[in-house]
Amino acid sequence: MTPSTSTLTFSWTPATLVFGAAVVLVTAVLSYLIWKRNGCSRSTALVECLRLLGVVLVAITLNQPEWKETFLPDEKPTIAVLWDQSNSMNTIDVLHQKNPAAPLRKRSDLVHDLLQADLWKNLEEKVDLVFEPFSSRQEVPSEGTNLSAALDKVSEQHPKLRGLVLFSDGDWNEGDPPARAATRLRMRNTPVFALAVGSETRLPDIEALSFEVPTFAITGKPVRLPFTLSSSLPQDRTVSVSMTTDEGDELAKEVTIPALGRVQDTFSWKPGAIGEVNLTLAVAPVEEERNTKNNQLSAPMSIRKEELKVLLIESYPRWEYRYLRNALERDPGVQVKCLLFHPDIKAKGGGQDYLNEFPDPDVLSGFDVIFLGDAGLIENQLTEKQCVELKQQVATQAAGLVFLPGFRGYQHTLEQSALGDLLPVILDQAQPRGWGSPSPGQFELTDAGLRSLLTRLADDDNENQDIWQSLPGFQWFAGVERAKPGTEVLATHSSESNRYGRIPLIVTKTFGTGKVLFMGTDGAWRWRKGVEDKYHYRFWGQVARWMAYQRNMASGETMRLFYSPDRPQSGDVLTLNANVLSIGGEPLKAATVMVQATAPSGKVESLQLQPGGEAQWGLFTGTMTPMEPGEYRITMTCVENGGALDSNITVQGSAREKTDQPARYDVMEEIAKITRGELIHKPNVKAIIEKISALPEPPPMERRLLIWAHPIWIGLIVLLFSLFWIGRKMIGTV
Repeated sequence: MTPSTSTLTFSWTPATLVFGAAVVLVTAVLSYLIWKRNGCSRSTALVECLRLLGVVLVAITLNQPEWKETFLPDEKPTIAVLWDQSNSMNTIDVLHQKNPAAPLRKRSDLVHDLLQADLWKNLEEKVDLVFEPFSSRQEVPSEGTNLSAALDKVSEQHPKLRGLVLFSDGDWNEGDPPARAATRLRMRNTPVFALAVGSETRLPDIEALSFEVPTFAITGKPVRLPFTLSSSLPQDRTVSVSMTTDEGDELAKEVTIPALGRVQDTFSWKPGAIGEVNLTLAVAPVEEERNTKNNQLSAPMSIRKEELKVLLIESYPRWEYRYLRNALERDPGVQVKCLLFHPDIKAKGGGQDYLNEFPDPDVLSGFDVIFLGDAGLIENQLTEKQCVELKQQVATQAAGLVFLPGFRGYQHTLEQSALGDLLPVILDQAQPRGWGSPSPGQFELTDAGLRSLLTRLADDDNENQDIWQSLPGFQWFAGVERAKPGTEVLATHSSESNRYGRIPLIVTKTFGTGKVLFMGTDGAWRWRKGVEDKYHYRFWGQVARWMAYQRNMASGETMRLFYSPDRPQSGDVLTLNANVLSIGGEPLKAATVMVQATAPSGKVESLQLQPGGEAQWGLFTGTMTPMEPGEYRITMTCVENGGALDSNITVQGSAREKTDQPARYDVMEEIAKITRGELIHKPNVKAIIEKISALPEPPPMERRLLIWAHPIWIGLIVLLFSLFWIGRKMIGTV
């Protein structure tokens, strides 16, 4: 750039001007008198001229002289047009302006039309137009929206940015809040003209939000399939919901969804043949619905033959033990082994499927669920070593452990053993034999119990609660102070309480890779009154299968793979656990265990599982974060035993970038307001161009040379006074 004008300016005030003039005038008079007194000599005149010149420069300095150069821009300013290309822009909710009855359009289609308008050419003579799309920094960019990064990027790339046009629905799910980037734009005097694309309110729609299908189910055993529906309709609506399989099975029901709300319900389905099956949940469209693409969800499931191994450990053959053993033995999918102590004699209880002694670690590792009855760390029962082995079975082998205390109070001795960490409750040491009552007590389900699969004795929520309230009561319950932190209380005593609240009776917790359940009464066998095993076995069957669920996710001859959570959502941290054995069947202390995960999009991620440590032989663990919903193919290999294991993990939930959501007009308005721009309500390119054209011309650039503060100027004044002082001494002026 070349300067268009150059001027000398002063930043003077009347005071500095008068004061400077007075000083110069007084100095001139004094210099004249000195010159006259010294005989009007030339040397005196020269010295006094130096003094007068120095004073004049000081007076000028007081008025701050500056040399100002003005530069007119010789380049056109830049106008950036940013447009959102994330997946949310595929939402079909744009109404036709002139014909509202016309079919809805995609948000991205409207933006495409705006970008193609010929009117943009009228601006090219005045400004440099830059069109840039944006989305996110994801590996698949359209799977997210980072508004803040888009605004910052265009601001950094174009220093002569005069204004910015933003086409977006305002939805953002990554990066800093857009308001921060808008604040930085305001500091640069860059206004944003924001056009919010899409409907500000959700259009009439019914959506299938979730379909919670477990990884596997057992052939011939009913499985619950919870689902969630949402509605944006202004009134309650009853819809038809169906669940179909690719094998031809179909279930259907009517579900009433509240106005502008959501509802949860469940299908109960009994799988047939063994194999892989795909389940599809479908909601019949209603007349007002504008988008039917979100009415369906699908998920795969593996149907297997059950091979559940259960170990019952008890001291005396009480009624709860007898009925539980008989119920499990009649189940063809369950293999039961019993270890019955008789503390009064040296012999163990014997018979078919009875063990003569506590199983060795290699045998114990084969059990999926262990029921520990009224037995403890005393002579002729459990030893400290056996307690450690039980703890390891739960922590590293993903087995389940059920505590079933009895009125003899033997389990109180376990609090000081290795199993004390597994107990989900703190026992009342003052009442080791528990509490008995002539009047029967009742269970009361907590909020967690009302939702839990373990306490589900009927498919309908109201019916299930009625059943629990009508079950035959119990006349003994364990002495419990309270549940430990990190546990989940499913049921309490309906009337008995202590200083901590109601007495917890059914409590669960996770320990290591396994699960633990505490049942605080031994009266569940009474539930058989009049209905046989209908409720008694359903409860214990659900407990056994729930506790063995993770352990049986995927297994081979030398490896077993299980993970947590068992229903992972996209974006969750998924913990992969593996039990790895040598060819001889012993847990490996160290091994190279590799897992290769193939996402639904085909992306492959590899990770090496790390050993669990000295106290967790045979356990290898690692984490991954699946970002895509759908089915992941998992391949696990081990170099040391030559084993390989294939499995599938279904990741639920929707993608980060969601469609069919209302446009965020509030976000767009905030950006425009902060930057001193404007929110444009109608998609009209002509109106946008008029706003841009009305922007003030950029001010000319100025460069100022501060003469009064320049080192040369100061040096000149010092030089003049120095010469004056030296000359004065040389001529001997008094």
